[in-house]
Amino acid sequence: MDEDNDSTCLNNSLVDVEYFSELEDIDVTADGNPILRVLICLVYSAVCAAGLMGNLLVLFFIRVKHQRRKSRVNFFVLNLAVTDLQFVLTLPFWAVDTALDFSWPFGDAMCKIILSVTVMNMYASVFFLTAMSVTRYCSVASALKDRTGHKACSAKLTSAIIWTLATLATMPTSIFSTVSNVTGEKLCLLKFPGGQYWLAVYHIQKILVGFVIPMSIVSISYIMLLRFIRNRSMKTANSKRRSQVTKSITMVVLSFFLCWMPNQAITLWSVLVKLNVANWDKAYYIVHTYVFPLTVCLAHTNSCLNPIIYCLMRKEFRNKLKSLIQRE
Repeated sequence: MDEDNDSTCLNNSLVDVEYFSELEDIDVTADGNPILRVLICLVYSAVCAAGLMGNLLVLFFIRVKHQRRKSRVNFFVLNLAVTDLQFVLTLPFWAVDTALDFSWPFGDAMCKIILSVTVMNMYASVFFLTAMSVTRYCSVASALKDRTGHKACSAKLTSAIIWTLATLATMPTSIFSTVSNVTGEKLCLLKFPGGQYWLAVYHIQKILVGFVIPMSIVSISYIMLLRFIRNRSMKTANSKRRSQVTKSITMVVLSFFLCWMPNQAITLWSVLVKLNVANWDKAYYIVHTYVFPLTVCLAHTNSCLNPIIYCLMRKEFRNKLKSLIQRE
C-alpha cells in the first residue's frame, strides 16, 4: 500500500474516509450512500439549530441576566456554551461537504480553519465537562466558601489552562490538515508525512486525551460525590433532593459516555488496523463506511445536550426561561 495515498478525510474532527489502493475488490470511491448522506445532513442541521438555540439561551441567562455570575461552575458553563456554540457553527460546512459526497468546496484555508476549530472545540468541550465535574465535587464535598475574588481568579485560570491544552492538542490538525486530490475528488483531510504510523498516533491521542482520561475523571468525581451524599445520611425530608442529584449526575455521565463511546470504539479499531494488529477486512470496511458516520452524528448531539443537562434541568434556569416566555 502506498503510504502517500493513506489519507484521512476528517469530517467534524472525527470522520475519516480512508483509501486503500491495494483493495481492488472494493470500490471505496463509490461508497457515498445518498440516503446516509441525506440522514447525516438532516442530523447536522437539527443539531446545529438545537445547539444554537440552547447555547445562546445559556449565554443570555448567564451574561445578560447575570445569573449567579460569581459561581465557578457557572463560569465553566459559560465557557462550555461558547465552545459548543463554536462547534455547532462548523456543522453547516460539514453538511455541505457530506452532501457533496465528502468533496470539499471551500478551499485549503477554510479546510484548515474549520477542521482546527472543530477539533479544538471538541477537546475544549470535554475538558470543561471534566472541570465542572471536579468543581462540583469539591464545592459539595468540601463545602468551601472561599472569597469571591479567589473563586473568580481560579475559574479564569482553569479556563485559560483548558483553552491552552485544547489548542496544543489541536496543533497536529492545524499543521497537517489540507485539501488533497484523491481519486479525482478534493478532500479536506489529515495527511501525515510518516504515513499510517503517525495517523495511528494521532488517533491514540484523540482517544486518550479526548475520551478515556476525561471520562475516567468525570466518573471518579461523580462516584465520589454520590458516595459523599449517601454518607451524609440525609433525612427523609431531603430524600427527594438526593434523588434529583443522583438522577442529574447519572444523566451527565451516561450522556457523555453514550454519545462518545461508539465513535471512540470504532476509532480504536481503526488504530489497530493501522498498526497491523487487526485485519482490514470487509467487516471493518462496512462498519467504517456506514456505521462510523452515524456515530459521529451521535457524538455531535452532545453539543446540544450539554445546555439541557447543565442548565435547563436546573430550576433556577427553568424559572428564568418561563419568565422570558411569559413576557413574550
